[in-house]
Amino acid sequence: MKRQVETKVPTTWGNYKVIAYADSEDEQNPTMAFVHEDINIHEPVMVRLHSECLTGDVFHSLKCDCGPQLEKSMQMIRENKGVLIYLRQEGRNIGLINKLKAYQLQDTGMDTFEANVALGFDYDQRKYDLAVEILEDLGISRVRLITNNPEKIEAIDNSATIELVERVKIDIPHNRFNTKYLQAKKETMGHLINTK
Repeated sequence: MKRQVETKVPTTWGNYKVIAYADSEDEQNPTMAFVHEDINIHEPVMVRLHSECLTGDVFHSLKCDCGPQLEKSMQMIRENKGVLIYLRQEGRNIGLINKLKAYQLQDTGMDTFEANVALGFDYDQRKYDLAVEILEDLGISRVRLITNNPEKIEAIDNSATIELVERVKIDIPHNRFNTKYLQAKKETMGHLINTK
């Protein structure tokens, strides 16, 4: 995995250097790093590791909290001149079609994790070692990590090169479509969220 291209991209959350990481330049779904133009890598950097969610990030699905988390994270990154790493791990890394099959199963009463298992997958198949490699490539050694996910915290804590200075919580209001989803994340995977 290496840098394939980097360019400047203005967004509604400020100006970023966007870097695509992949094994080859022909990769259709590279991992992306959005690096604020005024980043200071000599201070702890605010970082969000965000796994792709087409339905939530792009189409604003109410079944999850992914889209609102992405938007709030980008606001926080703009204010703190940080980095967002966009990991291509759709559906907890089971792919878009399987995620939509999991949605079908959720419509029958399963929660998000039960549905993944029913399809033959683990609860959560995501990995974060690539994100650590990208942080190293960016020269970032201390992070303030925006997350409620203990596995992301552990990935940084277990890194020999990155120091977790602070876990920054991200609270997203629940709605009638995602309450069960959020409860399952808290009860099954120990996510540090408020479901009340």
